[in-house]
Amino acid sequence: MSQLQCSNPAVTGYDIIGDIHGCGRLLSALLNKLGYEQKDDCFRHAERKAIFLGDLIDRGDEIRDTVNIVRRMVENDAAHMVIGNHEYAAITFSTPAPESFDRPFLKKHTPRIKRMLGQTISQYHDYQEEWQSTVQWFRSLPLYLEFDNFRVVHACWDQQKIDDFDELDVGNSLGDDEFLTASVQPLTTPNRIIERLLKGTDMPLPDGLVIKGADGFTRSRFRTKFWKAAPKTYSDIVFQPDRIPNHLLKRKLSGDEKNRLIHYGEREKPLFVGHYWRKGPPRLIRDNIACLDYSAVSHGKLVAYRIDVDDKVLDQDRLVWVSA
Repeated sequence: MSQLQCSNPAVTGYDIIGDIHGCGRLLSALLNKLGYEQKDDCFRHAERKAIFLGDLIDRGDEIRDTVNIVRRMVENDAAHMVIGNHEYAAITFSTPAPESFDRPFLKKHTPRIKRMLGQTISQYHDYQEEWQSTVQWFRSLPLYLEFDNFRVVHACWDQQKIDDFDELDVGNSLGDDEFLTASVQPLTTPNRIIERLLKGTDMPLPDGLVIKGADGFTRSRFRTKFWKAAPKTYSDIVFQPDRIPNHLLKRKLSGDEKNRLIHYGEREKPLFVGHYWRKGPPRLIRDNIACLDYSAVSHGKLVAYRIDVDDKVLDQDRLVWVSA
């Protein structure tokens, strides 16, 4: 995908906003704090645009309000948005599968996925036409955005996977039926692209170990950093809210494990991601990487970063947030 350039000289910068998960009132409060005003039922800023990092839905009490706020902004050219893994799950959960599948929808309706999407399904129960329209809108959203001076993706910027996606020539969204269908089939190129860009990098826990997250789900893998140069141990790469067993932290990485990792370089463009449920005072990961997911729906913070069109390096003082 070619780089996006701001064709409107009145736009002096962008406000990049982390995972909202149905916290509609918190979103309104953050937009007000950033200087956006509601005009004709749409939040707008006289000189800036918002960029949303995905995961508007699930968990919170104001999912429809959240989606409506963001959708109106995107459709009225007051904002951009990249798709998150929760929107992807909603799409595959709701899209009929071809006859060759052993199930009626692309995503199996397992207890796990029903629990993940439970709040969303419940809040749209009496608004089925609106829900179908919302799913189609989700499918129109880009997987990533690249501007002259920064990049945006929900979980992980992997240039090889992005190049693979571009080579498929299906656009920068999930609008292509063949790509979407292939994306739910393990080990296909579309599946590998989706897993990396929307869910990040991870590593299997050794020796059959599992961890139970704060969300109640049991996992046999842990999320890993995609920017760590020359890691040596598990503690160098672990990046998630749920702790792995203490005795694993000093475990040395094998050659095969190191080869599974990718590295987003220090000289790359500034990158913005969400996805990772950070806690504590918002802070940059590095002067060219910011994760803006600070667990808003779990009594955390809804965080934005204000980047101007000519910024080249990130600045801690540009982080803005409201607390839940």
